[in-house]
Amino acid sequence: MDARLEGKLRLLAIVVAGGAIAGLVFNAPQWNAALVGMAYGMLMSGTLGGMELFVLGGPFRAWLSGLSFTVNLITRSAIYVAIIAFLQWLQLGEFVVGIPAETSVKTFWYGFAYSAILSILFNLVFSITNLIGGRTFVNFITGRYHAPVEENRFVLFVDIAGSTGLAERLGGIGIHRFLDRTFRLLTIPVVDYRGEVLNYVGDEVIVTWPERVGALDCRPLRCFLAMRDELSRAASQFDREFGAVPRIRGSLHFGPVIVGEIGDVRRAIVFNGDVMNTAARLEELSRNVDGGFLASRAAMEQFGSAPPVSRSRIGAASDSRTGRRNRRGRYRCAGPGAAHTGLITTRSPSRGFGIGQICQSGL
Repeated sequence: MDARLEGKLRLLAIVVAGGAIAGLVFNAPQWNAALVGMAYGMLMSGTLGGMELFVLGGPFRAWLSGLSFTVNLITRSAIYVAIIAFLQWLQLGEFVVGIPAETSVKTFWYGFAYSAILSILFNLVFSITNLIGGRTFVNFITGRYHAPVEENRFVLFVDIAGSTGLAERLGGIGIHRFLDRTFRLLTIPVVDYRGEVLNYVGDEVIVTWPERVGALDCRPLRCFLAMRDELSRAASQFDREFGAVPRIRGSLHFGPVIVGEIGDVRRAIVFNGDVMNTAARLEELSRNVDGGFLASRAAMEQFGSAPPVSRSRIGAASDSRTGRRNRRGRYRCAGPGAAHTGLITTRSPSRGFGIGQICQSGL
């Protein structure tokens, strides 16, 4: 199942269950009323959740994203309240349970106010998760990283090439719109391959995977290739609007990182460790290689299945900076579109460090 659809269905199930519990609590003293409350809770939460995930979070997502946080929240809340009023006016809860419809105006308004307040609170939480990220929000609530912990993580750095020149041509507002549009597209493969956006830093996005999640089916590698495919499909649109097509380069590393909350007035969950520094250095090196992607040997060795490449040795050569002998292999990347070629280089095995590159022709 598609990762985005799976995530939405899982969240919808949680929302419906929460709605049923909320309806039960509101009408708990009386059995028939409790059943009606559960029915309304499931109907409303299911309708609102489906609307949020598949309509407001789908076709209308771009339009809503163009609104400020407050206007977005008010717009969504108004839609929620209208749906709640309509469902209660239809008295579907009583119909589902099979009892006579409630005619008390007082009861109607009590139920409406209760449902509207809960739905607006849900909308506020949902808006906050969109702002800081769903997993980050859950981690804050559960206190998972309140005390720092060490985890093995894949770290993928993705940088937009040539953004400095574009900034001079497009101006401050123009380059911001260009980066925003690009990052939105890059997020699609991140979700598809179950990654987590750690941060946006200037023209760079940092994505991470826990060891078990990232090792499955070479997800970080496939994510990067999917990012390039996503940008390729949107090339004509970017060219029309900005007169330029985004190109990305990147680096991948794996190892232990320290994850924990930091700060006081503004708390954040940050990743620290040599893995982050090494990934950043690899990203800098990727600027000088064909194809613009470097992956450490530590990362490549963690994958639970064969990477989307085939590899063959082509002999030894010396590192231009250190003079050390390196082992090199060449491979061809599987994927749609033009053929992919690449090079992998590994330094001394005792150091446990190496670099490899995936080169995609035409990019």
